[in-house]
Amino acid sequence: MPSPSTPANSRESGLSRRAALAAVGGIALTGFAASPAQAAKRADTALSIRGADLSFLPQLEEAGVHYRDLAGRVRPAERIIAAAGANHQRIRVWVDPPAGYTDRKRALALARRAHRAGLKIVLDPHYCDFWADPSKQPIPAGWPTDLAGLTEKVRIYTRDLVRDFAAQGTPVDIFQMGNEITAGILWPVGQLYPADGSQHWDEFATLLKAGITGALQGAGRRPPKVMLHIDRGGKLADTRWFFDNITTLQVPFDIIGQSYYPMWHGSLADLRANLEDSVARYGKPVLLAEVSYPWTFEDGDGRGNIVTPDAVLPDLDRFPATPAGQAGFYQALREVLVGVPGGNGLGFLVWEPEWIPGVGWEPGAEASNDNLTQFDFTGRALPSIRAYRKP
Repeated sequence: MPSPSTPANSRESGLSRRAALAAVGGIALTGFAASPAQAAKRADTALSIRGADLSFLPQLEEAGVHYRDLAGRVRPAERIIAAAGANHQRIRVWVDPPAGYTDRKRALALARRAHRAGLKIVLDPHYCDFWADPSKQPIPAGWPTDLAGLTEKVRIYTRDLVRDFAAQGTPVDIFQMGNEITAGILWPVGQLYPADGSQHWDEFATLLKAGITGALQGAGRRPPKVMLHIDRGGKLADTRWFFDNITTLQVPFDIIGQSYYPMWHGSLADLRANLEDSVARYGKPVLLAEVSYPWTFEDGDGRGNIVTPDAVLPDLDRFPATPAGQAGFYQALREVLVGVPGGNGLGFLVWEPEWIPGVGWEPGAEASNDNLTQFDFTGRALPSIRAYRKP
């Protein structure tokens, strides 16, 4: 998800522009499309991945926030979602963020907590010192700025990061190569749509392959599945444009990751059409790496929210911004994913469902997501928490 400073029009990042495609060598990864036997097995469990990104959780706890389950019992947020049926936790990690935000040390501590709760790890390195999304992907301060130096730095950084997770007994199950990389990574070297009209697809692919290589080297004998994550949940043409280029450039990956926020990415019908097209076109399963939906239009900290009553929510008539409406949305989302042919709708990761008032998106800022959570403003779980159930 973009930080609140992201201009709204930055989400339309020029994916309709034409580009010259160049085929280059890549790393061979085992395909992850479901065989009939795998599809039948997945049908028994409905969705194989059900989880959330809880990267703000330590900061919220440090601010004095407590969470309660549906019965009113105080428990850690990761334990609440695990008890509801979640099996994965996504962890964001920045290179050198402001004090208190999720750096490597904090990410590793989060992984230990997730592991104790029975949750597998989805690792989301941003390759930035702070927020990375389609409007901004700056190179971390102190990193090289030439392609050769940056490529090696990405490989080594990723190798060491994934190795650290494995070494403490919390191996990465899914490795996400960058965050919402629709417009590239590590700008300007790997930027796809700079203002001058040039497109750096070859450089972008080189950097992606370096990170993927590093992840596999760091994991050792337990390689993670590799996900490429863009922000085009219901936008079929843009998704095709990105992954047509990626496959032509032979970037190896296992999972197509999408952000799906209805106010930016269309209706559930749009989402269904895009996911089904991606599975048929690329032979890869799909995962909603980020998703959220409002349970209210009220503002928990009185300092502004991203999603207001003026937001365009295509299915608002079916799923109003109420606790029950939010729960209905997640049920419909599950049905969309279960309906993806061949068992290739892997599941979903809710984005920061615990981010209630108490911590800002940057030091001193507001909690701009507090009406998109799965806990109310007091920290009590909302009915949508049941979306994590297995069957």
